[in-house]
Amino acid sequence: MSEKTRWSKTTIIFGGIATWGLLLVGCVMVDRTVLVPPNIAGATYVGSKQCEQCHEENTKHFGDATHAKLALKDNKNVDIGCESCHGPGSLHVKVGGSRATMVNPRKSPEACFQCHLDKRGEFSLPNSHPVLSGKVSCVDCHNVHEGDAVKGTGASMDSQNDTCTKCHSAQKGPFVFEHGAMKEGCTACHNPHGSVNQRMLVARDANLCLRCHLEAPSVAGAGQINANAVLHTPENHNSRLMQGTCWSAGCHEAPHGSNANNHVRR
Repeated sequence: MSEKTRWSKTTIIFGGIATWGLLLVGCVMVDRTVLVPPNIAGATYVGSKQCEQCHEENTKHFGDATHAKLALKDNKNVDIGCESCHGPGSLHVKVGGSRATMVNPRKSPEACFQCHLDKRGEFSLPNSHPVLSGKVSCVDCHNVHEGDAVKGTGASMDSQNDTCTKCHSAQKGPFVFEHGAMKEGCTACHNPHGSVNQRMLVARDANLCLRCHLEAPSVAGAGQINANAVLHTPENHNSRLMQGTCWSAGCHEAPHGSNANNHVRR
C-alpha cells in the first residue's frame, strides 16, 4: 500500500470520527426531544394557549413536567406542547371539545410508543402488564402533566413503591419482618413494563436473590476457608439452591415480607 493511499484512508477514518463527534455534541446541546406528533386528518395546530382555556387543571403545572420537554414549535412558531402527544387541536376547538377529535393516550398506548419504542417491545414479552390489551394504561403509573413522569417519585423509596402497591396492595405491608429488598424499590426485582421471566422479574430463579445475597467464602478457622457459607447466613445453602428458586423450594415463600418468620416465611 502506497504512502498516499494509507494517508487517504487515515483521513477518511478520522474525518468520519470527527463528523460523528460533532453530531453527538449537537444532540447534547438540544434540550428538546424531536418527534413527529400524532396526525389527525383535517386538523391543524392551534397552540397550547388554546388548550389552557378549558384544561387549566392539566396545563397549570405542565411547565415543570417531564413531558414539557416535548414542547415543539411548528412552522408558525406556535408552541404545540400539548399537541405533541394529543395531535393537532383545530377540530377539537371547532366542535367545542369532542373527545373523538383528539388522541387520548389513556385509551391508546400508541401515543406513548411514538417516543418509547422500547416499551412497546417490552409489553409484548411473555410477562407484562396488560397495556396492549387496554386493561392497564400508561398514565395509571406515569404523570404526564405534572412533575416527574413516574408517579410516586419523592424523597423516599416508600413513595415510589406507592405507584405499584396502589394495585398490588397485598405486597405493601406493613410486615412484622420486612424484606430489605423492599427498601430498594419494586423495580429492584421487577421490570414493570415486561420481562421474559415469570412475575416480570429482572432475573430468573435464584440468580435474582443472589444479586444481593451473594455466596461468599468465610474464614472457618486458622488458615481454613468455609466455601459453603452464604452471605448473611451461617447455614449451608449449596444443596438447597439445587431444589429450585429461593421462593419455590419451600423456604422463603413470602419475598415481600412476613408477619410470622424473620426468614421471610409465611
